[in-house]
Amino acid sequence: MFAITVRDHVMIAHSFRGEVFGPARRLHGATYVVDATFRRPDLDPDGIVVDIGLATSELGEVLGALNYRNLDDEPDFAGVNTSTEFLAKVVADRLADRVRAGALGEHAHGLAGITVTLHESHVAWASYEREL
Repeated sequence: MFAITVRDHVMIAHSFRGEVFGPARRLHGATYVVDATFRRPDLDPDGIVVDIGLATSELGEVLGALNYRNLDDEPDFAGVNTSTEFLAKVVADRLADRVRAGALGEHAHGLAGITVTLHESHVAWASYEREL
């Protein structure tokens, strides 16, 4: 399987419900380094997985909709604990929607999957992997 990864970051605020979250139940901020990996079994006719520039741009667009937002105030996340794991899935699903819409180019329809990893720090991260 061939793969390319592009990276960006996003800054959000949120809070959690549930005893397991301890002090994180209060409003707090998080800055995530975000990696999006696109994979496919064979290279496209241009000899690439996907255009890195388009992948970078689309990741930036997806993260831009979340950046500097208090996720507690976002209607899409009402009643949801916006954990790192949950947010990795949101980003992966939104990227998948962009692939289907053609935003990453005609040959991107040959992609097999996307993995999104949100790095909370240098010692902790969470990922979501999905097929296309």
